[in-house]
Amino acid sequence: MAEDNTQVQPTLEEVNELLQEYEQYRERLVKDTVDAAKRAKMPKQETMAKLEPQLVKIDAAIEQLKAQKADLLAAEDR
Repeated sequence: MAEDNTQVQPTLEEVNELLQEYEQYRERLVKDTVDAAKRAKMPKQETMAKLEPQLVKIDAAIEQLKAQKADLLAAEDR
């Protein structure tokens, strides 16, 4: 039996949903982490430095989704 290696393209709606979820997650992560750091009396700069690796990954995913959205919109226009 042959294995099907084709990938199913997500719909524009699915990409928009994921994009919104990632953006909300990023905002919530920063807010919750900064709030917890304030309670622990940690400097904001130190807190943000510790968060940076996670934010870089989230931002990369957001950028990838934006590019995918642009591709889907361009494909619709054809």
